[in-house]
Parts: sequence; structure tokens; C-alpha cells
Amino acid sequence: MKTCFTRSAAAVLIAVLAASGPITAAPAAAQLGGIVHDPRNYSQNILTAARTLEQINNQIKQLQNQATSLMNEARNLTGLPISTLGTLQAQVDQTRQLLGEAQRIAYDVTSVQQSFGNRYKGSALAAPQAAMVANAEARWNDSVGAFEDAMKVQAGIVANMGGTRASITTLVGASQSATGALQAAQAGNQILAVQSQQLSDLAAAISAQGRAQMLDAARAAAAEAEGRERFRRFRQGN
Repeated sequence: MKTCFTRSAAAVLIAVLAASGPITAAPAAAQLGGIVHDPRNYSQNILTAARTLEQINNQIKQLQNQATSLMNEARNLTGLPISTLGTLQAQVDQTRQLLGEAQRIAYDVTSVQQSFGNRYKGSALAAPQAAMVANAEARWNDSVGAFEDAMKVQAGIVANMGGTRASITTLVGASQSATGALQAAQAGNQILAVQSQQLSDLAAAISAQGRAQMLDAARAAAAEAEGRERFRRFRQGN
């Protein structure tokens, strides 16, 4: 009984398979809803899209680098917004004006030669008594005026120190906050200009003080020479 049932089931299965046609292998591309999906083509498209996206990202990075470079060049070409050169020039002019106001004997070679020839040497030391007295007074006035000039120059330099300090503070701050090479260079140049102005003031003070000391020394030497001349005249009874 069991054998007959088995044979009948096998016969039915063979009949169904025969009715469905020959058996074939499954295709590589699956068909879903009428659209053929090819996995190999899909992978190639994904790879192409990834490469295209990478190229776009590289181009964006290049544009960003170029923009950054242009911004840096713009900062390097930006000038310093402040300038203390006008103040420094005014201070230098003030010191020069004080030197130009030198009393009696100016800072001039011709003036020095003429004044010394008239009052400090040669025939001036052997002049008549009245002339000797007048020359001695003139030499005393030269010395007093020179010391006054030196003190005026020194006072002017001291007055400049406040403005010089303010200029240095401003320039150092500008140098530290400079946004580019040009601003830093301009701030440095102006700081050097401040130092040059200070050296100029120092040279003026030394010159004025040296002038006063030399005139006083010349006055003392002329007074000694006149003293010897008076003694000579006294001995000769003149």
C-alpha cells in the first residue's frame, strides 16, 4: 500500500516538472518591477561618483588656499594707519630753532672766527685800556649768553621727552598689533625715526654745552693774557 502511494507521488511530481518546461540557471541581473538591476554597473557608478566628489573637494580646497593667500597678501600690503613723523619733525625743528637763536656768537665758522679775532686774541689783547675793558665785558657777555643758550636747548629737549615717550608707546603698540609685513616695517621705521630724533636732541645738548664751556675757557684765557699785558704796562709805567 505504501509503495503504491510513493510511486503515485513521484509520477505526479514528474508530470508537474514536465509541464513547467526545461530547468535553466538564474540570470546574474535581477528583475524587480520591470527594472533590471545590474550589481556590477551599480558599483561602477558609485565609484565614479566618489571620484567626482573627491575632485570637487580638491578644487574647493585649492580655491580656499588661493583665497587665504590673497587675504595674506592684502594684509601685507596694508599701510600703518598711524604716523608720528609730523610730531618728530616738529620736535627736531624746535631744537634747531633754539640752536639758531644762539646769542652773540652763532654756530657758524665765520662768526666764530670774527668774534675771536675781535675780542679773544691778537690785537684785542693789547688794545688801549678802554678797549681792553670793553672787550672783557663783551667776553663776559658771550659766556653768559652761551650758558643761557645751553640751558634753553636742554629745557627744550626735556620738553620733547614727553612727546617722544608717547610716540614710542604708540608705535610699539602698533608694531605688536600689526596685521602684515608692511605695517610692521613701517612701525619699525618710525621707531628708528624716534631714536634718530633723540640722538639729534642729544647732539644739540652736547653742542650747546660744549659751546658754553669753550667760550668760558676762552674768556679765562683772554683774561689771563690781558692780565699779563697790564702787568707789563705797569712795569713799564705806561
